[in-house]
Amino acid sequence: MHLSQIVLYLSLLIALGPVVLSDQETHQQPPASNPEDAEQCATCDVRQQIKTMRLNAIKSQILSKLRMKEAPNISRDIVKQLLPKAPPLQQLLDQYDVLGDDNREVVMEEDDEHATTETMMMIATEPESVAQVDGEPKCCFFSFAQRFQANRIVRAQLWVHLRPADEATTVFLQISRLMPVTGGSRHIRIRSLKIDVNAGVSSWQSIDVKQVLAVWLRQPETNWGIEINAFDSRGNDLAVTSTEPGEEGLQPFMEVKISEGPKRLRRDSGLDCDKNSPESRCCRYPLTVDFEDFGWDWIIAPKRYKANYCIGECEHMHLQKYPHTHLVNKANPRGTAGPCCTPTKMSPINMLYFNRKEQIIYGKIPSMVVDRCGCS
Repeated sequence: MHLSQIVLYLSLLIALGPVVLSDQETHQQPPASNPEDAEQCATCDVRQQIKTMRLNAIKSQILSKLRMKEAPNISRDIVKQLLPKAPPLQQLLDQYDVLGDDNREVVMEEDDEHATTETMMMIATEPESVAQVDGEPKCCFFSFAQRFQANRIVRAQLWVHLRPADEATTVFLQISRLMPVTGGSRHIRIRSLKIDVNAGVSSWQSIDVKQVLAVWLRQPETNWGIEINAFDSRGNDLAVTSTEPGEEGLQPFMEVKISEGPKRLRRDSGLDCDKNSPESRCCRYPLTVDFEDFGWDWIIAPKRYKANYCIGECEHMHLQKYPHTHLVNKANPRGTAGPCCTPTKMSPINMLYFNRKEQIIYGKIPSMVVDRCGCS
């Protein structure tokens, strides 16, 4: 290579070097991030952490408020077997279908204007052997929690499913109280009902057992169970007391409504965060709890609901009201002084669920929805 060519080559290399070097830097080094974008990413991480903490807290709160140490071990298949296919339960499920899982327009709080009730549905089990003869009858015994009080019972209905009759006939539904066999007579008829049925049609029938239940609650030692019969004109017993294949969900059960105390209606009003809200303002963000994601098949309804959570800073709105606290927070940002963004108003949710005894409960769980957030 001639000297003149070498000089020309070096001259071009010197001239183009910075350009090539700059191009390599462009590809190898990412552009400097926007400080605002970095701050938004950090805010998203904080929100996600708070949402996760809130979901874990909700799981613990529900179990605690239902007096459960752990969730009932009830699978989806067991739910299908135990869930009665009866009018009162279907009416409750229809309410969720109409209102939606997360309808929160109207909530309840204490007052002297309206009364609400809790509903318990107890599925019949087999009586103790002392009340049986040769293993009969197979039905029906109902156990009651100690917290039941006779003076709080609003209504008690026994629901019985009748198999279809071969012809139009009159059915006599009879309820007899069981007694220990050693005590002599083990049948004491307590209620009866005359029912006209059509041929080939099955049906649910209910009979009032409020007085019977009140006696059992006042004198638990008299509760040995009941025997249910529904004889047609030919002497056939049409009552479903022990389910055959294909009759799942048709076993007898007792529906009990219990008074909870006075309540009043109010409208839900929460301070929601929106696109125009400052990122730092204390406000309410949406959070949906999905019980199926928890693996909680024992909760019948709702399957999900809006719980919401609070997040944001309070220093701006409290600067004038709490100037000293504001200065302390500035001097010691890791300290505990100063107001925090927390729920200032919460409301309950209604829930239909199985308890550990496989009884169906329809009740109210307090303080499960964040209605309003504030600094305190």
